Amino acid sequence: METDVLVVGAGPVGLALACALLQHGVSVRVVDRAPGPATTSRANFVHARGSEVLDRLDALDGLPEESVRAMTITTYAGDRPMMRIRFGDPGLRTAAAPMVISQARVEARLRDRLAELGVRPEWNSALVAADQDEHGVDAVLADGRTVRAGRLVGCDGTSSTVRKLAGIGFPGVKVSERFLLVDARLDTTLDRSGTSGWVHPKGMLGAMPMPGGQWRLLAYDPAFGEDKPGEERIVERMRQILPERTGLRDVRLLDASWASLFSVHRRLADTYRRGRVLLAGDAAHAHAPFGGQGMLTGLGDAENLAWKLALVVHGRAADRLLDTYEAERRPLATQVLRGSTAATKVNIAAGPVGRFLRDQVLIRLFGIAWLQRWVTYTTSQLWVSYRRGPLGGRGRRPRPGDRIPDTACERPDGTRTRLHAELRGRWAVVGDESALAAARSRLGDRVVLLRPADGPLPAMLVRPDGHLACQGGAAELTRWLDGALA
Repeated sequence: METDVLVVGAGPVGLALACALLQHGVSVRVVDRAPGPATTSRANFVHARGSEVLDRLDALDGLPEESVRAMTITTYAGDRPMMRIRFGDPGLRTAAAPMVISQARVEARLRDRLAELGVRPEWNSALVAADQDEHGVDAVLADGRTVRAGRLVGCDGTSSTVRKLAGIGFPGVKVSERFLLVDARLDTTLDRSGTSGWVHPKGMLGAMPMPGGQWRLLAYDPAFGEDKPGEERIVERMRQILPERTGLRDVRLLDASWASLFSVHRRLADTYRRGRVLLAGDAAHAHAPFGGQGMLTGLGDAENLAWKLALVVHGRAADRLLDTYEAERRPLATQVLRGSTAATKVNIAAGPVGRFLRDQVLIRLFGIAWLQRWVTYTTSQLWVSYRRGPLGGRGRRPRPGDRIPDTACERPDGTRTRLHAELRGRWAVVGDESALAAARSRLGDRVVLLRPADGPLPAMLVRPDGHLACQGGAAELTRWLDGALA
């Protein structure tokens, strides 16, 4: 076997998965059809849950300092502000804040982390065929090379070659007509401490500040009828509608660094696994851009899959543990897709009833403080729990499958630390030293012992992705591991 896992796709999800697998001691190769790293911004918001994942990968350093802290959204009708949402602390302890930062910078930091772990993406390496047997997968690349891998994971986007070769369906529906997207510098007095959005009969328009003094402009423009316009034509169209939709006469679009035209589709793969082939990120689910949930959900996929693959590769768990990946992550993707689709429909509402509900009802509701906290909580994905999945359970809170906050802890030598900082390719036994031997007998030496530093916590085993495996001492831990890994 040349490698334990072959990851196809060197975007944020593929890179995160590769980093996580290497933290767990799994050999990995990453291939991508592109000639080199992407330079355009694409996704530009990382919610708190995504920052947590990057932190546990030891790939967060430097990104918060580069990011823009634009945590408000102000909606206007012309020059009249109608609603202002402030994204605040949802009350779930995390040491990783949300960030406005380009996907290109996130990928660059993940590539740096991957290199620190001894691996680099292989560019100009398109996958053209894949055949699996009971022992592995033979992946054929465009240059004729064949890679023998134990598992193949498709992190290669909505047009995934891996998904097509595996014969996995990707049904969905079209949600909207055309959006224009332009990243550019503006001559404007707009406040860079938050995003501004304008409702308009011809379509919404939004402006989000980005690092480097740039702005992300997004406009719904179903009347723009050109099939394949070039970037210059898209920028010209945005320059035309910018003052019209915003009512601002002193705003000018200067030089643009990227422009794109897209429609929104909602899609979900029929299954996340076919034998030794698995899917993650946009290869498994396609989202609307509203709410910034696409890259966030993909990063969660990567972290969830990595520790399960690692246990199976190392022979510490039966193959059926991989079925829990889909069982935990696909219902979440379904829920997220519903939310992002609803947000899209609200933003593009054109009929009189839809516009009334948006402009008169919803705008008033979203001025309520508790509802703003709910929006922050929902978009952060810090609420995600797997308690209803096959590894979850009932009992006193926190319940198996729940996220455990980033709690202050101590190592056995008394050194202060954070729980999530210790979960870098490792499990944590918290508060019960007698359970450590039982955990290591089943999970190997990638288990750390921690004590709560600021008050009592229940004795528990915490998964590498920050979710509770089980509460209790050695007996309860052994019982959970027997059920999960058998």
